[in-house]
Amino acid sequence: PKLQPSSPCTTCSCSPLSKSAQNAAEAKKENEGKPPIPKIFFGTRTHKQIAQIVKELRTYSCIHPRISRSSNKNEKCAELLEGKEGVSCSFYHGAHRLTEHLSILSVDKKHQTWDLEELVSLGKKFRSCAYFAARELMACAEIVFCPYNYLLDSQIRQSMEIELKDQVVILDEAHNIEDCARESASYSVTEEQLKLAREELDAMVNNHIRPNDHQPLRAVCCSLTNWLRDACGQLIQSGYETSSKVWSGSQMVNNFHEMGITAASFPTLQKHLHTVLEKEEKFPGLEESCSVPVISPSTQVILKGLFMVIHYLLIENHRFADDYRIALQQTFTWMNANPPDTLDKNGFLVCARKKLRHKTAVNSLHFWCLNPAVAFSNLSSVVRSIVLTSGTLSPMDSFSSELGVNFSIQLEANHVIRNSQVWVGTIGAGPKHRPLRATFQHTETFEFQDEVGELLLSVCQTVRRGVLCFLPSYKMLDKLKDRWLHTSLWEKLELIKTIIVEPKGGDKADFDELLQIYSDAIKSQNGKDGALFIAVCRGKVSEGLDFSDDNARAVLTIGIPFPNLKDLQVELKRKYNDQHSKARGLLTGNQWYEIQAYRALNQALGRCIRHRSDWGALILVDDRFEKSRNKYTAGLSKWIRQQIHHYKDFDCALSSLGAFAKMNQNGTEAALQDTNSSLLMSTSSKILAPLSAPEGPLPLSPGALHEREAQVSVLETRAVERIATRPTTSGRKEGRKEGRKEEDGRGRKNEERKGRKEKMRMEGRIGWTEEKQERKKSWNE
Repeated sequence: PKLQPSSPCTTCSCSPLSKSAQNAAEAKKENEGKPPIPKIFFGTRTHKQIAQIVKELRTYSCIHPRISRSSNKNEKCAELLEGKEGVSCSFYHGAHRLTEHLSILSVDKKHQTWDLEELVSLGKKFRSCAYFAARELMACAEIVFCPYNYLLDSQIRQSMEIELKDQVVILDEAHNIEDCARESASYSVTEEQLKLAREELDAMVNNHIRPNDHQPLRAVCCSLTNWLRDACGQLIQSGYETSSKVWSGSQMVNNFHEMGITAASFPTLQKHLHTVLEKEEKFPGLEESCSVPVISPSTQVILKGLFMVIHYLLIENHRFADDYRIALQQTFTWMNANPPDTLDKNGFLVCARKKLRHKTAVNSLHFWCLNPAVAFSNLSSVVRSIVLTSGTLSPMDSFSSELGVNFSIQLEANHVIRNSQVWVGTIGAGPKHRPLRATFQHTETFEFQDEVGELLLSVCQTVRRGVLCFLPSYKMLDKLKDRWLHTSLWEKLELIKTIIVEPKGGDKADFDELLQIYSDAIKSQNGKDGALFIAVCRGKVSEGLDFSDDNARAVLTIGIPFPNLKDLQVELKRKYNDQHSKARGLLTGNQWYEIQAYRALNQALGRCIRHRSDWGALILVDDRFEKSRNKYTAGLSKWIRQQIHHYKDFDCALSSLGAFAKMNQNGTEAALQDTNSSLLMSTSSKILAPLSAPEGPLPLSPGALHEREAQVSVLETRAVERIATRPTTSGRKEGRKEGRKEEDGRGRKNEERKGRKEKMRMEGRIGWTEEKQERKKSWNE
């Protein structure tokens, strides 16, 4: 989460800060006279297992009965800690009980590593907040797992008290690190958000709450809002219902100077912000501090974001000003409005009201950092070592120049699998021998759309179980789906596999439900052969999800997923790189643009083959791979380049793919049968051995006889224990009650799941075949 609550006082015994300070002091004392042992910070963005531990830390770890059910846990938690309603969080004040318990266990060597599941479970037992306990335990931990932005974002580092000096930082799934670094030094705010922040600061000033500190901050919001309103008159139309205007960082510095925000005055503004965030204040004549109202968490986020980018623009004599572009964009959104009622003389409605729709302009101010080294330099300048690792780091040319760090050690390794476990091929034409090139002018034609559909159908008929198909954009996905529904090709696909479509947006529960439906369809024997997941490069499916074994026996990529050339941020980044390519050794704008495409392509292809015994096919559909081999395959991962085969004829490719799939499928099924039979034999022998007569001669050594007797004795003891621990009649009644409660809970969950499934089918994310529709009608009747 971007925002954490302001730190509590360090004098209170239950304060996590005071405990952290004590722990740090003790650790320092223990290492006195020895070199300090560096702490390892393991950062990732999408690694599935680590994501279960660190992603949405407060979202998962909160056990407060009311806050844990809230859709915005960050703000609700902050409000509760502030005690605005006269009630604070008892779990937060009990966090020390949990950390003390864990410290005792660590001394006894019972547990050394704690994940969130264990912390949350113990937190409920001790009525202690697992989130703040995790923050406290971090002070003495040897390895800390966290998301990228905890390390890259200076605001989060400060609020989480993360000290990186002389530490080791490992960034897994680092193919996204450039984008994450740019995003962490960027900020966007709308005119409406600025107005709300200004109104809240107005209220603070009018109510005489720290007026000397709130007034300068109000002036910043007011000046920026007035400037934004004036700048709207300079907007130039850049697309359909979209207008924009761009300023360089230096120009924006001049604009800030006119508002009175300069390198000389900004430190004073920072002090004012720091003061207004303090929840307590010392008043003359009073011995104890008193609580003071503070601005809302949403206004805090706005002010902190603005002050972060202003800091980068002004520091070190405007060192980073040239690395920023400030864009004002105006878009329009449609809003529904209810018209006033029209009544007759008797007071009755003349006619039913119709909802009116009207356009509303949305003005957004973006401070875009175009140089990831701005944020990454904060890391590289203080840490002991940085390790970037990913299965899809290729191409690696951009990392040193973009991040401003010289990586002296580089390794591009081979895959752990054998060559016989992967089939890699490029296909430039479909079943009807029409060339396939996924550029804008070709993708708009019915010939291209139909040929891709027939190719996908042939692959689904050839490869069993799970198939993933990645498209360059959601726009193409919608276009192909509409065409295939019109030509009945979608229906043909549904007869073979259950079809799942990746949604654009949506909540996590819906997406998890789609993944579960996909997995269930592959395992079930419902007259179909597995499932087809149609997704988008750079979408949720392509980023870090694990489709091992039958979940992905083939991955198809249609075209090359270049970023949208008309996107203003992409356009500005390309120009920036062209401008600085010679002086700073950056890649040219075109080189940077192509690398973004191949990173996304490699990431999508990497969903297949997830362990040493896995196997699968990678199918790249586009004739550019074959016609310009050196240009279009150079950006692929090394292990893919070594295996790739270019097929000019589709029938030849399909024949080769079928032989590969059949060979590996037969091998997998045979291995599974062997494993099951040996496991069954092993289990049977373990169960029967102690109770059956020994085969062959009896052991002659006394030790062996004693072992045999001990085994029988253990079995008898366990049998007695099982009899002794059988529940009494009242116990069985209680058990039945609990069972009914669990059953009711499962029933509610099943109803919720059915509701989500129905919603997805209505939205077209899951398809019904005609057979299923008829079956559903008969059930309803």
